[in-house]
Amino acid sequence: MESNKYQVTIKFEMDDAFMGFVPQHRVFINQLIDKGIIDYYAVSMETQRSWILMNAGSKIAVEEYLMQSPLYKYWTIEIDELFVYDGQTYRLPAVQLN
Repeated sequence: MESNKYQVTIKFEMDDAFMGFVPQHRVFINQLIDKGIIDYYAVSMETQRSWILMNAGSKIAVEEYLMQSPLYKYWTIEIDELFVYDGQTYRLPAVQLN
């Protein structure tokens, strides 16, 4: 199955119920990280935004994964397919001469 990279930007609004779902949500995110579906996951409490780098076959598949989160109903989501992505984790280790 072909897999593309997607940058997901999530805006959320917190309340007491939201905070009650956070432990279940973290279990869900950890499962997707362990399966290689999520590469990176970041949250800013200051701006109430999250960013996720995901691997999936389509935007629809990304949304289907995200819908499984117990926090989904609190989110406004943008999904962008990436053309270029680069960083230290995608590069070979630097050669160290002894």
